[in-house]
Amino acid sequence: MRSLSGIQPSGRLHLGNYFGAIRQYLKFQDEGNECFYFIANYHALTTISDKKQMEEITTHVATAFLALGIDPEKSAFFLQSDVPQVTELAWILNCVCPVSMMEKATSYKDKISKGLAANMGLLDYPVLQAADILIYDSNIVPIGQDQKQHLEMTRDLAIKFNLAFGETLVVPEAHIVPEVAVVPGIDGQKMSKSYDNTIEIFQTPKATKKRCSQIVTDSTPLEEPKDPDKCTVFAMLKLLAEPAEVEEIEKNYRSGSYGYGHAKGRLAELVNELFAEARKKYAELEKNPGFVRDVLGEGGRKAREVAEETMIRVRNACGILTNR
Repeated sequence: MRSLSGIQPSGRLHLGNYFGAIRQYLKFQDEGNECFYFIANYHALTTISDKKQMEEITTHVATAFLALGIDPEKSAFFLQSDVPQVTELAWILNCVCPVSMMEKATSYKDKISKGLAANMGLLDYPVLQAADILIYDSNIVPIGQDQKQHLEMTRDLAIKFNLAFGETLVVPEAHIVPEVAVVPGIDGQKMSKSYDNTIEIFQTPKATKKRCSQIVTDSTPLEEPKDPDKCTVFAMLKLLAEPAEVEEIEKNYRSGSYGYGHAKGRLAELVNELFAEARKKYAELEKNPGFVRDVLGEGGRKAREVAEETMIRVRNACGILTNR
């Protein structure tokens, strides 16, 4: 089974990235699937126009993925920009894509409503994303609930191409884990760099504790009962704590004499415990950037081989002649 997923280098990795995606990537990898994981730096151009920022964040994400457990012996890990066949396929898919499909994209509407410039890259984002998926003959795509529409668009574009030119592209299936697909940020909204509400993975224990202390809660006094179902801190604790501890904390919430400060402190401890080894490995990898580049280079070579096989079928199917 071939699994494919990518992440935009739009900022430093946070809990939402881990629980919403990376944890699933590691699971698929360790279950013996053929995994292709990439850093979507072309996608990032829709929001980043600073060269230094793009380079720094791309390097951070690459280093972070390896520190968190992406294994180059088990998975092809690479840069989107190292596979030029992707943009070639994106153009071909554009030629079977109805304009109305792109105009219906909820993520596009959401980003425009928040003030992002309505450029063609932002509008056409789902087509490039479809090319990312389809070019590797991906069977399954681990995604968050908020990416479900984009995966449906990918399936629609594959079907439209196959109807126009014959059975050529694999139609992928989504793998969604609803209970961890959307992680709340410190303000209660979805955790996102664009909302500045994240808890970063690779920061000091002290900084983690401070950030957890900033989670927005109501003004219920310490001694009074609290509703865990309406608490952002508790929602995060459910992702990190063992079931027995979650049950105990829930009981404490409802009985009173357990403050939000207690919950925030425990959350910080759990975050620091979970990522202690990854933080140590990250520091080691930062000292060896050549190794990180070599991993990306080898992953790109593997990805290009598979991508070119797909493009040979695609070009043949639609009559595109080349002299390569």
